Amino acid sequence: MTFPVEEIYRTEGVPEYTFVRPPNFNELLVDLRNPGKPMVVEGQSGTGKTTTVRKIIERLLPARNFAYLSARKAADVAKIIQLAQQGGPGAFVIDDFHRLANDIQEQLGNIVKIAAEENDPATHPKVVLIGINRVGSELIHFVPDVAKRIGIHRIQPSDEAGTLQLIERGEEKLHIEIEGKQEIFGESRGDYWVTQLLCQMICLLEDVTESANEKKTVHFDVSVIRERVRDRLHHTYNEAVTEFCRGKRFRSSNDPYFKLLREVSRQESSIVDLQMLANSAPEVKGSINNVKEKRLSVLLDSKPICGRYFYYNSDTKNFAIEDPALFYYLKHLDWEALRQECGFKHTDKDYEFDFSLSFAGENRELTKQISSQLEVMDCSVFFDELFENNYLGKAWTKTFEDIFRQRSRLVVCVLDKAHREKIWPTFERECFSPRVADEAVIPIYLDDTAFPGISQDIVGIKFTRDPDKPLEDQVTDDIVFRLLARLDDV
Repeated sequence: MTFPVEEIYRTEGVPEYTFVRPPNFNELLVDLRNPGKPMVVEGQSGTGKTTTVRKIIERLLPARNFAYLSARKAADVAKIIQLAQQGGPGAFVIDDFHRLANDIQEQLGNIVKIAAEENDPATHPKVVLIGINRVGSELIHFVPDVAKRIGIHRIQPSDEAGTLQLIERGEEKLHIEIEGKQEIFGESRGDYWVTQLLCQMICLLEDVTESANEKKTVHFDVSVIRERVRDRLHHTYNEAVTEFCRGKRFRSSNDPYFKLLREVSRQESSIVDLQMLANSAPEVKGSINNVKEKRLSVLLDSKPICGRYFYYNSDTKNFAIEDPALFYYLKHLDWEALRQECGFKHTDKDYEFDFSLSFAGENRELTKQISSQLEVMDCSVFFDELFENNYLGKAWTKTFEDIFRQRSRLVVCVLDKAHREKIWPTFERECFSPRVADEAVIPIYLDDTAFPGISQDIVGIKFTRDPDKPLEDQVTDDIVFRLLARLDDV
């Protein structure tokens, strides 16, 4: 029988001939077969979570009539919400569970808990939740006492033996022998999907488009395959990657998203905890901290093409590249070429904040307005009240010293008589005054008060409140636009 190569080494849909059972296949089978037991199936992208569940149901449990619902499909989300709110009998596989809103996850958790407690398929649903790593722990976070009542299964990437089994099943159907196939495991790192893609590309380059009439030995150079796969994927992913790296609003100095993505591409897993990543990578810690609280979520919400491929939970700080092909593409990307394509400047220092704001309490309303508008313009801003919870138990003196001296690209100081007379603003000036010589301090003059260390000939922004103009509009026109222009020149 003749088979087309795309049916054997499949890069779309569920593989028919080259499916390899994960080590915990039977454990999954037993829990899927139990009509009253809810399940969580988790793992990083490309490990075959959905494929394995589908294979078990289609081959061994066809009579159960599971409904497949995905959190990526609007029509399915409506059905998921209905299930979460009303429950009822039936069997459901809910894919991409982690992409559901937290309140829906919590409601589903409660449905799962009740179904497990009462164990009555006639009145309660059989629910299988599929998602990235830590879906189980996040569900337990929402419904703490559900852990012992559900089956939580993690599917790991394949080992070398499993990868070779996948390859050999394809060789048998295509009547070929891939010489040096052990190298494929080193390249795919056990990712089932990437293995399929590499094998398909090897066959195409060796003119194998369907089963050979006679046994054929197929040769490949892994560097050539890598380059061809990367070029093939470039057209699919380049736009999403550049849009992500350029942030919500492009500036030539606004590269923390670029640095974050480059660091994620160097990890073993496509799912990372950004807090842990920041602590383990001091050279980009500032950039990661720069975006992980708010800006990253705002970016993914504002650019649908980015939200399609990247996932972020700002509560747990879990960031994920959900498409294994994209993760492979990023691992072999020319990052210097991407930097130039995006239009970023080369910077030696990594900053956590674009601006830090120094002010006296009398000018909090004005400074808060500046902070809010800069954040809308996709700037990272240190404004004390935004970070009070982050620094609980820490000394403000040490924190302020670090922020104003070295963790901020620019310091904006709102200067008037109160700033000179108050203790904290005076301390802040002592911290940032050495940076005046580096042209990193931008004064906003509210009156004519003189300050030691800040020369009168430093160009700043003279701001006088106009009672006939809304404060928001005046801040935009007189302050924020000028700060953004200065930031572009850094």
